[in-house]
Amino acid sequence: MQRLITLLLLCCLSAGTTFSQNIKFVEYDLDNGLKVLLHEDHSTPIVAVSVMYHVGSKNEKPNRSGFAHFFEHLLFEGSANIKRGEFDDYINNAGGTNNANTWYDRTYYYEVLPSNQLALGLWLESERMLQAKVEQIGIETQRQVVKEERRQRVDNQPYGALLEETMKRVFKVHPYKSSVIGSMDDLDAAQEVDYKQFYKDFYRPDNAILSIAGDINIEQAKEMINVYFKDIPRGTGVIQRTFPQEPPMKGVTRDTIYDNVQLPAVIFGYHIPAQGTPDFYAVQMLSTLLSQGESSRMNKVIVDEQQKAVAAGSFPLQLEDPGANLAYAIANMGVNPAELEKSMDAVIEDVQKNLISEKEFQKLQNQIENDFVSANDNVAGIAESLANYEMYFGDANLINTELERFRKVTREDLRTAANKYFNKNARVILYWMPKVAP
Repeated sequence: MQRLITLLLLCCLSAGTTFSQNIKFVEYDLDNGLKVLLHEDHSTPIVAVSVMYHVGSKNEKPNRSGFAHFFEHLLFEGSANIKRGEFDDYINNAGGTNNANTWYDRTYYYEVLPSNQLALGLWLESERMLQAKVEQIGIETQRQVVKEERRQRVDNQPYGALLEETMKRVFKVHPYKSSVIGSMDDLDAAQEVDYKQFYKDFYRPDNAILSIAGDINIEQAKEMINVYFKDIPRGTGVIQRTFPQEPPMKGVTRDTIYDNVQLPAVIFGYHIPAQGTPDFYAVQMLSTLLSQGESSRMNKVIVDEQQKAVAAGSFPLQLEDPGANLAYAIANMGVNPAELEKSMDAVIEDVQKNLISEKEFQKLQNQIENDFVSANDNVAGIAESLANYEMYFGDANLINTELERFRKVTREDLRTAANKYFNKNARVILYWMPKVAP
């Protein structure tokens, strides 16, 4: 689901720490194309069962925005063998939890269950994949749910449309320009036949990854997976994987958004490379340097020292195709947005001109290492990481080795990335202003 991305909490390791991760897993493919990833961990008697579908908002047709997110809701409606409203009941009665989320490139469903309930999780996900109820009564119910979610999270939430408004200006050609949650008009216009076709096109084993982590026996799990998934037929038709690439920005796009907010904000939007590329790791580390933790550059200078903002940050969107980095600051009372923009530029220009110190670089490496470890400190995190690495990179073992890619980034690389991607002459600048009373 679309939401304003929150910044991670600072938790530094001691300087000079070197971490080596070794998460063992088994991977294989079923004949129908389903990729399976299994991690055995007996430390706690729980299991995470997850399915990641390679479909997100970028796969939606024109005037049908929000479909991927809509299915995140719709596919809890039930199936041929699960009555409406009973999906969650099965999970709750077994003492488990479940959830789902949608992004520009993928949709993810998972359950965390007592390990003796593995079969339940497999059955529920196989029902979702093969014979979910895509029918008018569920569509109308979830249409109203999603519309209300949009009102609460976007339309009536201060700064709630920040990501949506920035992305549609950063992207003019690539489908990343579309809102993940979708527009009210598109939600109203969609028909049952549209939803049935979307389900047929994308909810198929050869477009999915089944990732399981926890207290399992690998061989027994394989047998159970065969029972529930091997007979699901492979999909038909080719799924589009290549999209029109966004041309470079040749200047500055400025705009002003008037919203029900008390304090103005300034947002910068930049083009950045796709995740997994060498330059992306430099951009990600650069944004961590700028905004993660109270002692980060933007917080230290703009929030604490200058007191021009109550909050400031920078975050790169981890996307399959070349994406975007957003930097923002919410102005303190009485601060002019133009002055705030200058302060943001000054912080960025400092890392464009000067190498960061060795001490600060070591701290940054520790932060990146801590974030990497924290993402995989439980079975649910491991299941999702394995699926992400396999889907985006075709290499689930990056769960053990990706940290080495970060370690290859140098102080010089950070300065180069700041100059190459945080170009003040090629970006989107939004002023987010309080509405003027009539």
